Amino acid sequence: MSMFRSKESLFVILLVCITFLNGIDFYHDMQEDDHNQLHLVLEALIILVSLSGISYLIREVRQRRREIDTLAKQLKTTRADLSATRETLDETRASLSELDNKRLQASRQYGEVIQEQLGAWDFTPSEKEVALLLLKGLSFEEIANVRDTKEKTVRQQATAIYRKSGLNGRHEFAAWFFEDFLQ
Repeated sequence: MSMFRSKESLFVILLVCITFLNGIDFYHDMQEDDHNQLHLVLEALIILVSLSGISYLIREVRQRRREIDTLAKQLKTTRADLSATRETLDETRASLSELDNKRLQASRQYGEVIQEQLGAWDFTPSEKEVALLLLKGLSFEEIANVRDTKEKTVRQQATAIYRKSGLNGRHEFAAWFFEDFLQ
């Protein structure tokens, strides 16, 4: 940015020097007894155009510097906001990770409780597998496909599961395990 300002300053100084030299030439031409009117008008016009150019360039330089300063402030604010957002995101990730770990731990513990209860009801290994798939919400057809058995076999195993657990159907069976979570 300082190189940009150096170039701008160089152009302003160059225009001032050219204007100054034209002004000196104009002054000397005015002092002569035999001066050409057209030549003096052209030199005066060159000086006026040079002064206008200097004025315009100085205004543009100031305007650009103000814009650069504004953009620098906005960038600083944006960086601060981004940094704060990153910190919040990191905190959220840590919190989610902690929650995820708690969820996994609860899931494992709940899985153990389910396995204990299925064992307490004296389910066979096949009935335990079907019972877990029922709890996950799979249909009899889906369970048959997963276990590579017939749907009729799954229905018979489900009937045995409901009988051994003393529950009346899929909904009561699922509710028995989830009821404690809703209290």
